[in-house]
Amino acid sequence: MAKLTVNGRVHDVQVDPDTPLLWVLREQIGLTGTKYGCGVAQCGACTVHIDGQAVRACTLPVSTVAEAQKITTIEGLSPDGSHPIQKAWVALDVPQCGYCQPGMIMAAAALLAENPKPSEAEIRAGITNICRCGTYNRVLAGIQRAVSETGARG
Repeated sequence: MAKLTVNGRVHDVQVDPDTPLLWVLREQIGLTGTKYGCGVAQCGACTVHIDGQAVRACTLPVSTVAEAQKITTIEGLSPDGSHPIQKAWVALDVPQCGYCQPGMIMAAAALLAENPKPSEAEIRAGITNICRCGTYNRVLAGIQRAVSETGARG
């Protein structure tokens, strides 16, 4: 049994300790916004925050996450869509297919929480998520818009 604090709620889950956090979030807790992409922590579709830090949940064993740590998924970032990154994504129509975008948004939010005014080079270096549709220029524009319009918040 594991106790996880996800989006402000404590969840008791019965899973093997080696089960990746991604599958616990999706199958046990029912939060399906976090996506499975590659399964080897390379693409970033599974990005969530643990205590504000962006992590790839597809390879992270649930046993490594302590109850006291706060897990935030795309559903918990801003339930009403008011986070500056979410607003910029909508305003600029950033996604194409949208599959990778929850992970992109979570990575971008963590970047801005750490560095509220990143340069273009810092954004390009900090966002390593993969988008098969190639929306990288719109992702960059979305992050820059969030920074310029709101000063960003994590």
